[in-house]
Amino acid sequence: MTAAASAPPPDTEVDLDVDVLIVGAGISGLGAAYYLQRDLPDTTYAVVEARDALGGTWDLHRYPGVRSDSDLFTFGYEFKPWRGDAIATAGSILGYLREVADENRIHDRIRFRTRIAGASWSSAEARWTVETENTATGERGRIRCAWLFAATGYYRYDQGYVPEFAGRAEFEAAGGTVVHPQHWPEDLDHTGRRVVVIGSGATAVTLVPALAGEAGHVTMLQRSPTYVVPLPAKDRIANALHKVLPEGRAHALIRAKNVWTQRVTWRLCQRYPRAARRVIRRLNARSLPPGYPVDEHFNPRYDPWDQRLCVVPNGDLFKALSAGTASVVTDTVDTFTATGVRLTSGKHLDADVVVTATGLNLQAFGGIDLTVDGAPVDLTGTVAFKGMMLTGVPNFAYAIGYTNSSWTLKVGLLCEHFVRLLAHMDAHGHDTCAPVLPPGLATRPLLDFEAGYVLRALDRLPKQGPGFPWLTSRDYPSDVKLLRHGPVDDPHLRFTSSAQRPAKAAV
Repeated sequence: MTAAASAPPPDTEVDLDVDVLIVGAGISGLGAAYYLQRDLPDTTYAVVEARDALGGTWDLHRYPGVRSDSDLFTFGYEFKPWRGDAIATAGSILGYLREVADENRIHDRIRFRTRIAGASWSSAEARWTVETENTATGERGRIRCAWLFAATGYYRYDQGYVPEFAGRAEFEAAGGTVVHPQHWPEDLDHTGRRVVVIGSGATAVTLVPALAGEAGHVTMLQRSPTYVVPLPAKDRIANALHKVLPEGRAHALIRAKNVWTQRVTWRLCQRYPRAARRVIRRLNARSLPPGYPVDEHFNPRYDPWDQRLCVVPNGDLFKALSAGTASVVTDTVDTFTATGVRLTSGKHLDADVVVTATGLNLQAFGGIDLTVDGAPVDLTGTVAFKGMMLTGVPNFAYAIGYTNSSWTLKVGLLCEHFVRLLAHMDAHGHDTCAPVLPPGLATRPLLDFEAGYVLRALDRLPKQGPGFPWLTSRDYPSDVKLLRHGPVDDPHLRFTSSAQRPAKAAV
């Protein structure tokens, strides 16, 4: 957690009191808002967003070529059909999210430029008191809510990960430009310039072909290779189904097809990693010129899906490499120089612009400082329950999507389960619930994922257990069974009625 901001004056009035406060107006927050007002129309809610626009990731990132790395038929919502290409640009995704907000009047519930400095739970009142700050004016405020729902994603929006590079100051003093994709300058002109992109993940493989069309030359400098898979940007089966079936039916079939494809691909890669490696290598070799050193630049040390596969629509990265407008170098940085980057091997890459596509900084729940009855919450001492709540933290829920599939598949199920949980509490007169850790439960890191940004942060995150309901599942059918069809009550979920609320009719 980040250091807590100073508390507002004691006489600061509560300017909003709602049943649910959603933190974040990205794809998770908008989804939570939709399910709340669809299934629990009498439940009051608001959304707070630190930035001045909705969209989260898709509004933040402005680097050239930014796009999805999951198909939009599953990355989009189950309740709103996607009508564009399977792999879509950020602008298209942002337009889709704005439609969701406008069509459902969610926009009216969003408080922009509102950052949460801290949140305090009172068991006696069965409510959270949330301290807010206007990011434009610094004005402090206070919101009260029965439930706090963190739809913040899992990385820091204000800061990307950049290693310390020796000589960087010398390079910049000589007129060179260093930029992180998360903070791409609007006025950066790369036309005719020599560009070095440091990194090999989804951002790097997106940037390289997008820049190669106008730059003098683009070099992707990678410390080690990543699995890169060419896929068509358009889904022919999806397009055919849209022509012959009603939109809703077509969307359901396309979504089911793609869910099945994702799951089977992941399971085959996990079960037969050597065969998967050979298939991916064959796809790469077919997309590159004869004699290209595939094993040097596209043969990772790890097995497929130990980290996410990088998707390149229509093989655009390979086309840029084949055309000679881009190249890949597998090496490590020794130091920046006045004219570029010197590598550990002794080779020098001349550069006018260096892009540090070196990853994200993980941040749990937007960095909100949580306290329960005056005691600070130590996230490392909590355990995730059903992948959406934390032991010892009442009336707090969060949404973290899949790392091995489309993010939104998981978020949709979590939101459905969340509203069912609220309905259950209303029906039984409960106003508080919190998971209780069973004695002796074995725990392990929250995320089973070997990406660098995850490994750097595991010691600051909650834990997970060995099985349901303590497992942070990565399997969609299992989560459908647990979250959509399974009961919301559980022997390890403690419900209380501190306010002695009368029970409502079951929903």
